[in-house]
Amino acid sequence: MKKVLFVCIENSCRSQMAEGFARKLGEHIIEAYSSGSRPSGKVNEMAIEVMREAGVDISGHKSKGFDALPKKDFDYVVSLGCGDACPFVPAGQHIAWSIEDPKGRPIEFFRKVRDDIRIKVEELVRYCL
Repeated sequence: MKKVLFVCIENSCRSQMAEGFARKLGEHIIEAYSSGSRPSGKVNEMAIEVMREAGVDISGHKSKGFDALPKKDFDYVVSLGCGDACPFVPAGQHIAWSIEDPKGRPIEFFRKVRDDIRIKVEELVRYCL
């Protein structure tokens, strides 16, 4: 299994959605983790809601920083639009997805971000096969 870390700033929306999709769509292919450079301490309620609509439950996820990650040799680190705010995490390959932060935006925008992330995760799963 490929070890994948999804990172964003607060680990409350984008990286949580990516981790949720990777665990569901990449079961037995991807071992998924997420973290943030400045974790908010909780997963955004709208992120939980739109993921529930897509059949993925992230309500039990926690917003966490890099220090809370298990010691892993990651195959891939995927940043979701955090730019310089995300510290360097060693990995076999670094991937940057330019995905706008939905925090503070209407639920329709959360749905668009969710759908964009789903497409990217599906591509990543196919790549990891």
